[in-house]
Amino acid sequence: MGNFIMGKGSRPFVMENQMLMRHGLITGATGTGKTVTLKVLAENLSEQGIQVFLADVKGDLSSLAEPLENNPDIQARLETLGVKDFVPRSYPVTLWDVYGEKGIPVRTSIAEMGPLLLSRLLGLNDTQSGIMDIAFRVADEQGWLLLDLDDLKAMLGYLSENAATFRSQYGNIAPASVGAILRSILSLEEQDGDLLIGEPALHVADLLQKPGEEGMIHILQSQKLYLKPALYSTLLLWMLSELYEELPEVGNIDKPKIVFVFDEAHLLFDDMSKALTDKIEQIIRLIRSKGVGIFFVTQSPMDIPESVLGQLGNKIQHALRAYTPKELKDVRAIAQTFRESEGLDVAEAITSLQTGQAVVSPLDPDGTPMPADIAMIYPPKSKIGTLAEERYGELMRQSPFLFKYEQRVNRESAYEMLSTRAEQLAREQEAEALRVQLEKEAKEKAKKEAKNSPRSNREGITERFTKNIAGTVGREVGRTLIRGILGSFKR
Repeated sequence: MGNFIMGKGSRPFVMENQMLMRHGLITGATGTGKTVTLKVLAENLSEQGIQVFLADVKGDLSSLAEPLENNPDIQARLETLGVKDFVPRSYPVTLWDVYGEKGIPVRTSIAEMGPLLLSRLLGLNDTQSGIMDIAFRVADEQGWLLLDLDDLKAMLGYLSENAATFRSQYGNIAPASVGAILRSILSLEEQDGDLLIGEPALHVADLLQKPGEEGMIHILQSQKLYLKPALYSTLLLWMLSELYEELPEVGNIDKPKIVFVFDEAHLLFDDMSKALTDKIEQIIRLIRSKGVGIFFVTQSPMDIPESVLGQLGNKIQHALRAYTPKELKDVRAIAQTFRESEGLDVAEAITSLQTGQAVVSPLDPDGTPMPADIAMIYPPKSKIGTLAEERYGELMRQSPFLFKYEQRVNRESAYEMLSTRAEQLAREQEAEALRVQLEKEAKEKAKKEAKNSPRSNREGITERFTKNIAGTVGREVGRTLIRGILGSFKR
């Protein structure tokens, strides 16, 4: 089935390729070696021909594109571990960036994101989320594409204007709730959300294209994106959902097609609704049949919901600092999730690990957790640190995806369709108002001609006076009505 070695303790720290689809967890306090472990994992996956997607929150993962520089500390560690065949090298990488500055622009559309994720991104309550569901339903029924934020705003405006029409079918659409959603959209635009939402949307099948025998490492530049937690987490959740929806069932295969790594995983589950949590739990449980492995990276296993944590088979635990009774209790609880190892106090080990060490418990070929062991993680073969600024542009230009995703596309969608509809309605109202005005003018002309006829001259003084008064009042009322119709239209 294939495997690779990530480090060494009382035994080699071996990861089985097939068991990567049983997912994994990398945890530890800041500065304990999680980033190096993540790089070593990505390097080995690429060498095994497995695609990788990960987020670069600190800017030190993109250096996978360059070989390790000579480093005495690294050499000393290699000698300690007894590694003989270590050769520094670079790896194939594709850089992505919502801002389009250090990577190929990555976008998704309103329609592809769906109402559940969009409601989370906008921070909507249950009532507002219900209106979002209605907006998507009506758009689908009318055949109006929801692609960008302009489309969504136009759709919400249409719902508000026609709330009475939809009330019997969908319930009340309160103007105050629509207004609150529109304000949330404005806030999202101010946080650069309009850069993420649009076309062309990322096609997840592109993440599976291999440049050769080795797997491509896709890196999402997240140094700026991470500062907008809702944007960061929603994008990653959308990508996971797309992988699940788009990839076919592959059954029991020897190794995953792609391993998806969630760094700073606690952001994914902060303020997540139960409906969305249930959906993510279901995806994680079922996506292994699509040939996808998932690794969460965070400071503590306690950051992950228990229903998700129970599905993560491969565990790599770096050091945790425990000073308070609660922290000590958490460490003991974490230790209990590892399979016992004779002579090893896991709780004590977790709080006393050195940088680069980890308590590890991978799955064996049968899917059984290995007994906990303290392992020293191998050093990465790629550069430690950040890339030079000019290298980002070079790597972008080398990618075959740049031409496909560089330019934003704005095709006809709900905004344009509703704008055309409004313009047509305005023309019809204007034509109707003009018709009414012309009819009134024709009647007034006919009355004037009748007054000047010989028959009208024979009318009595009282009758002529009465008709003059009625005609004057009628004309004034007509003009008032016409002004009211046109004024309402203009508003």
